Amino acid sequence: MNCSNCGHFNDGGKFCVKCGHRLKEEAAASQTAAASEYQSQPQPQTAYAPQQPNQRVRQAKKVSKSFFSYFAGGIKNPTATAQAAGESQFVNALITVILYALSIPIMLYVGWKLLLIQFVRSMFKLPIISEEMAPSDLEEFNTGTDLIKATDINSIIHFNFTDFVFKQGIFIFIGLAVIIGATYVAAKFGKVDVSFKEFFSRFGTFMIIPTALLLIGLVLAFLHVEYFSYFMNFGLLSIFLVVPFTIASFKQSGTSGLDRVYSTLIVYVVITIVLTFIANGLGEEAKTIITRMGNSTELNDLF
Repeated sequence: MNCSNCGHFNDGGKFCVKCGHRLKEEAAASQTAAASEYQSQPQPQTAYAPQQPNQRVRQAKKVSKSFFSYFAGGIKNPTATAQAAGESQFVNALITVILYALSIPIMLYVGWKLLLIQFVRSMFKLPIISEEMAPSDLEEFNTGTDLIKATDINSIIHFNFTDFVFKQGIFIFIGLAVIIGATYVAAKFGKVDVSFKEFFSRFGTFMIIPTALLLIGLVLAFLHVEYFSYFMNFGLLSIFLVVPFTIASFKQSGTSGLDRVYSTLIVYVVITIVLTFIANGLGEEAKTIITRMGNSTELNDLF
């Protein structure tokens, strides 16, 4: 270090070899000054931002909370909720329509064994068949139906969930879109001045109760309760009530335009055509299932 008195450079020691000035005090003073200068300077602080919840998770929670509130209101006060539903309820109405479309194939996938047993039982209850059956044959039939219930036939015939549910769900959703579009056109002929999003929101709100019936049926199907088919039928047929309720909920601007009765009948024709196509599609799936059952050696071994 350099001596502060004479400037001579010293390799070490406490005193300068040239003038004898004490070096330790200089070093201590230098270190103290440097430390003081360092502390006086503003130190950079590491910013730790509070961890924010995922934006998608927050959005999903917001949408789900809004939907459950909307769905509960549609069950409690369907007319008031539907009339208050504007374009802001379009997403909730769309979710309702999607739930309606998916509930049917899921219900059929879960409960088709029960439907098959119900169908066979109804056939054997026909007088022309039941009168010719011996008591031993009837007992053997009941044993066979119990065996079907206890067997995981889906794994035997390789009944694919994704292929059936999503294919039929998309098919039903397209059918619902056609029905809603036809109802909207009929309302326009009736001089109802409303945007499609608002009309869709109101139609979807009136579909809350049919969707709730299907969801109840879905739960019963998972619990293997045979009465789930009644809820499925009520949910399907109640679509015929949604159309007039939706059209009647809008006040016509005048007496001109297509009468609501005729517009409703026109949409009923469209619904009948759409349901026929859906039934044909499900019928083709049923034929495929029956064919697989007939070709399954594992299933034949059960009997």
